[in-house]
Amino acid sequence: MVTADQPRTSASGIWWANGTFFVLMHVAAAIGIYYYPVWSVPRATLALCFVVFQLAELSITVGYHRLYSHRAFRAAFGIRLVLAILGASAMQGSIKWYRCLRHRLHHRFTDDPVHDPYAATRGLLWSHMGWIFFKRQYERMELLDRDDLDNDPVVRVQHKYYVPLALTFGMIIPPIIGTLWKDTCGSLVWGTLVARLLIWHSTFLVNSLAHWDGLQPYSDENTSKSNLLLALLTCGEGNHNFHAFPHDYRSGPDPLDWDPSKWTIILLHKLDLAWGLKRARGQDVDEAVAYMLQKEREHRMPQLTEVASEKGEENVERRQYETWSWTQLMDYVRDGSSLGRCVVIIDGCAFDVTGYLGEHPGGAALLCKYSIRARTENARTKEEDGDSETHLWKQAHWAFHGGLNVHSRAAKRRLQELMIARVGMGEVGDYI
Repeated sequence: MVTADQPRTSASGIWWANGTFFVLMHVAAAIGIYYYPVWSVPRATLALCFVVFQLAELSITVGYHRLYSHRAFRAAFGIRLVLAILGASAMQGSIKWYRCLRHRLHHRFTDDPVHDPYAATRGLLWSHMGWIFFKRQYERMELLDRDDLDNDPVVRVQHKYYVPLALTFGMIIPPIIGTLWKDTCGSLVWGTLVARLLIWHSTFLVNSLAHWDGLQPYSDENTSKSNLLLALLTCGEGNHNFHAFPHDYRSGPDPLDWDPSKWTIILLHKLDLAWGLKRARGQDVDEAVAYMLQKEREHRMPQLTEVASEKGEENVERRQYETWSWTQLMDYVRDGSSLGRCVVIIDGCAFDVTGYLGEHPGGAALLCKYSIRARTENARTKEEDGDSETHLWKQAHWAFHGGLNVHSRAAKRRLQELMIARVGMGEVGDYI
């Protein structure tokens, strides 16, 4: 297990297989376009290219990204199966490992040059495609909750048969479809090669351009930005700054936001094929927007902004909390239900996160791992014997303050709402 004393990512070597395939696909596409230029192929071939591109892109944004990476909603078996097959055709790796877990790591440590696989702080070229050429081992990947992926039969089968699925649906089927209008070779070039490059680079632009140019209406804590042009290319993913609320199934709160992925999820929901759609609280979104507008006014009216900020801090400080003994805290934990309440201790304060479990972007299981459990004498004995699971609650403060995730301002504000008491550190010290 990685702790605060083991923060480094293992040294990487060149990923020859991945890099070679990536380069050869570009070379093959360039040669193909030379012999089958856009004006020489049937319109049906160009339509095939566009449809293949959009279906694969939609499967990445709806399936790989919002369903599996962020768990923003749940979907029926048939929908998950279709998304997994079309996602494999995008040839960006399997759901289980190469795409979703790496993306979860990206959100945990956005812009961190060590832990973020696509860190924009390492340059535009690196975040776009430089990372593809290096096989890095991320030690903090071990800390990610992956039970939902491991337990999904669709994910397991797609991972096991990813290569044949990717080759069949990504490279073989498009030219076969092209035989219907007697343009097999043109369909191979445009429906397979060119479409694949469009899918790849549209997705990669979210890692690069969406962290380089655009607006930041919700947060400036990292480099993520919102870009309308990018939204048009990526089925709505261009409103990237809204990822300040990563659990939301939408890419923006405004109904007019260009977001075909959101519309697809809503349609599936109306057909009872998707459920459990998660949305950021309106008050959290409004507060984030107001905060950014306030920062924007800082340069014009710095003194007024300072006064407003101080007043806001005073309002927070007015909330008073009792200091509980360890016995009081444990009584509270046990009093919730037969399973007890889910309470974490961070910086000497107790937070009841029971009602937040379903909203937590990292998953309920992760919060439970770092929570205080209704200890019995047997559990206390396990701790003394060094049982790692029962010790995790002691690292909650480390996990929250960057060890497990770089939490946003919105997350820290939400945490304060869940505070129930201060804990006598002398009592806690007996257990640490």
